[in-house]
Order: sequence, then structure tokens, then C-alpha cells
Amino acid sequence: MRLATLRTAGATVAVRIDGDTAVTIPGVADVGALLADPAWRAVAAAADGPRREVAGIADRDWAPVIPAPGKIVCVGLNYRTHILEMGRELPEHPTLFAKYPEALIGPYDDIVLPAVAADAVDWEAELAVVIGATVRRVDEDAASAAIAGYSVINDVTMRDYQYRSPEWFQGKTFEGTAPFGPVLVTDDDFALGGVLRGTVDGETVQETPTDDLVFGPAALVSYISQIFTLRPGDVIATGTPGGVGHARTPRRYLAPGDVLATSVEGIGELRNRIVAE
Repeated sequence: MRLATLRTAGATVAVRIDGDTAVTIPGVADVGALLADPAWRAVAAAADGPRREVAGIADRDWAPVIPAPGKIVCVGLNYRTHILEMGRELPEHPTLFAKYPEALIGPYDDIVLPAVAADAVDWEAELAVVIGATVRRVDEDAASAAIAGYSVINDVTMRDYQYRSPEWFQGKTFEGTAPFGPVLVTDDDFALGGVLRGTVDGETVQETPTDDLVFGPAALVSYISQIFTLRPGDVIATGTPGGVGHARTPRRYLAPGDVLATSVEGIGELRNRIVAE
């Protein structure tokens, strides 16, 4: 299944995407609320609410697929190409940091460059894992079974803030900068191996198969669950491949007027215009 969250007049609604049609899941405000129901698969599959043509849905009406996750756990240095371009060795354990829900925007919303950190804003195309069941201290088999599905996220990063201290957090969670969506593809309809791609104004800047991860989705869910409980709707951003602007010579950053596109084969594409605050 393919699930999405759409904005309506003053609210949101969860939908199931059937080809060219968005089918409303009655009484469910968003995909995060859907996943909180242990019977979410059956509820989504049986939904037969009002229908809309996908082609007629305005870009502004697509919300982040999970608008308010309880947790967003991000993984640094998880693609071999990116690790090597940053001059680092392959890690023995995942590098983790957090992002707050306020950072999320819809898949087609503008990315507004914050005036205080507009000069070194970088792209980081990523595959997102979405949790569908509560897990704590599980092995990889149980971790895999707890994955609801996958989506696309861009961990847009303010490099100047990131490197003001040894901790990355402050450059990673600026409000309203991380597009997320457009859909959640359930785990039974997605397999690793398709291409993750990032483009700026149509030029490919990042491209790698999603199975090049050092730590795969089940390994990440298992590892993180040793630290704290993961719950339905929680999100793991699995890391970015080589090609980020900060690692280029000369360095290259996002600027007003650019169009940043982020896609994962088998899921869909984010498309975001860069604007000045």
C-alpha cells in the first residue's frame, strides 16, 4: 500500500493512494495516527471514503507523511561513498542524532533559508524508515517485522551551525527545512536496491542504490531499540550518500531560486523550491 497525509481546511486526513486516486481513510487525521492503531493495515486496506484524483491535488495540500512523529532519529555516515568523501573510516556502530518534528515540511513546500544561517545550507537525500509497532530491545528479525514502511526525506543541513561544536544537532533541526514524503510505501511493497537520487536544478548531485547502507533498516531499528522504545510513527532517517555540497571543491550550497529534488525509486519524489527568508 501507499499512504499519505493531505491537508484540508484547517486539518489533515490520511489517504490510501490507489494508482491515480487518493482514497480517504475516514476518521484518521494522518498516517501517524493510523499507525497508532494495531489494526492499521486492515483499516487502511478496507477504507472506502471520499476519493480525489491525485493529479488534482495541489502541491500545498500534501503534508509531511507523518506530520508529528514522536521521534526522528537520524543516522550519520551510513553510506560508504559519503563516509569516504568525508575522509572517515567505516563505523563500527551507527552514528545517531535527533531532529525535532518542527523541522518537517511537506514534500512540495518551499524550503526557506533562515536568515541567521543562509550561507552554508546543504542537501542530504535520505531513505526514511517508519515504525509500525512498539519495540524495545529486539533482534533484527523482530525489528524488521516492526517496520511499517519507507518514505523519502531530505536532512537539509546548516553546515555553519553544525560545525560550531563537535555535536551536529544544532545544524540539523532548523525549523521548517526538512521535506518528508510524499507517501509511505508499506514494507511488503518495497525492497532495498532502488536508486536514491538528489538533484539541484535538474543536475544530479547524489545517486546511489539504497542497499549500499552500512547499517540496514532492521539493524538500525534493533540497535536504536536497545537505547529506547520505538513506537508507531517514529521515523529513522537512514543517512545520506556521497555528493553533498560541503564535500565538494569548491563547496556548493543551496541558494534562493534553486529547486531541490529528492527521490527514492519505488517510493516517489520530493520537490522543493529554495527561497530566502
